Amino acid sequence: MKPVPEFKKNILSRAATPYRDLPASVYALFTATVVNGTGIFVFPFLALILTRRFGLSPKETGDILFLTTIAYVPGNLIGGKMTDLFGRKRVMMISQFLSALMFVPCGFLSDPYMIAGFVIASVFFDGITDPARQAMSMDVTRPENRQTAFSLIYMGHNLGFGIGQLIAGFLFAAAPSWLFWGNACAACAALVLVGVFIPETLPSREELELSMLSDSTEKALDGGLFRALLSRPRLLVFSFLITFYGFAYAQHRFALPMQAGELFGDDGARLFGFLMTMNAVLVIILTTPIVALMKRFAPIFNVAVAGLLFAFGFGILAFARSPWVFFMSTLIWTTGEVLNVTNERVYVSNHTPMSHRGRFNAVLPLVTGLGFSISPPVGGRIADLSGIPSVWIMVSSAAALAALGLFYLGVWERRRNFA
Repeated sequence: MKPVPEFKKNILSRAATPYRDLPASVYALFTATVVNGTGIFVFPFLALILTRRFGLSPKETGDILFLTTIAYVPGNLIGGKMTDLFGRKRVMMISQFLSALMFVPCGFLSDPYMIAGFVIASVFFDGITDPARQAMSMDVTRPENRQTAFSLIYMGHNLGFGIGQLIAGFLFAAAPSWLFWGNACAACAALVLVGVFIPETLPSREELELSMLSDSTEKALDGGLFRALLSRPRLLVFSFLITFYGFAYAQHRFALPMQAGELFGDDGARLFGFLMTMNAVLVIILTTPIVALMKRFAPIFNVAVAGLLFAFGFGILAFARSPWVFFMSTLIWTTGEVLNVTNERVYVSNHTPMSHRGRFNAVLPLVTGLGFSISPPVGGRIADLSGIPSVWIMVSSAAALAALGLFYLGVWERRRNFA
């Protein structure tokens, strides 16, 4: 076996350096995220499954996607309360298993509306899971290592997702039932890793009381959710503006595959699968240098820059006629995605009371996810009326306006010396 050249060792060492000395639970979450991300087959291809396999119209497909996101809401609210009461790990283990289980019948069914029903049920249980998963990642990190830890977990998702989309692109044509069954298997395998390697992270009563004596923006609060939310007005404004990012970003799973299908026919599915893999590979390549380059700036300003990249990256798709425009667009909006994901959660985590992490991770995504929820049906109607290019002009404008609002909020915080 040839020894690894010294210059390659140095490159690998520099790439790994930011992720050294993180808590063991972070590495376990990273591994579980890779496994889970590899099996995310259903949702990226759901629009194509419903339109090209079952012949539903863009309007019908948009409405079904809207219902799947609506189903997330009650699950999320239930999961947030249960997470703060009963613990992160217990809630996550039960609800993610039930979410995966809902995909199993879909592989046997030929009725798109019955499949949609099980997918909606899966999203409900996934909604219960998410507050537990996010609260757990907050529990095992601190403000000083949070951006690094979250970027590692985020890379893990994209590493798995990139592999998974290549598999899913093949399964879509050759074995569509395994889109559902493979998704279920990967989710259960990730749960095994969490169950074995991550202990319960719910803060004890003593830890909560001790935090109340500090001046931390994460210190625990007595009282209910409404009182806690009112104590964080800047976080509410931030979350409202992020809603417009979700409105823009959702179209990469709705308008993007449909536009690829319209322009390139059956080759559009393969192009879309390649773009999703390209997105994941770019995330892996870009995350470490972007985190290192932008760490000197406040998270809120980084998130604002991300919005401008969304606006430009999605906006140029209004003029796309060749695959190269799709490739360029994906590079631009993926850079925005990296900036947004590695900074948005840091800002939110640093302003969330540790006593309410589960509930904040239930309610705030409802605010930020509203744009993501309404984007497919709105985009479907606009596409029916005036074509997909009009969808891209609309979402580009929404992202640009939100970015300007975040810049203003960041300047306002800086002038008042807020953390």
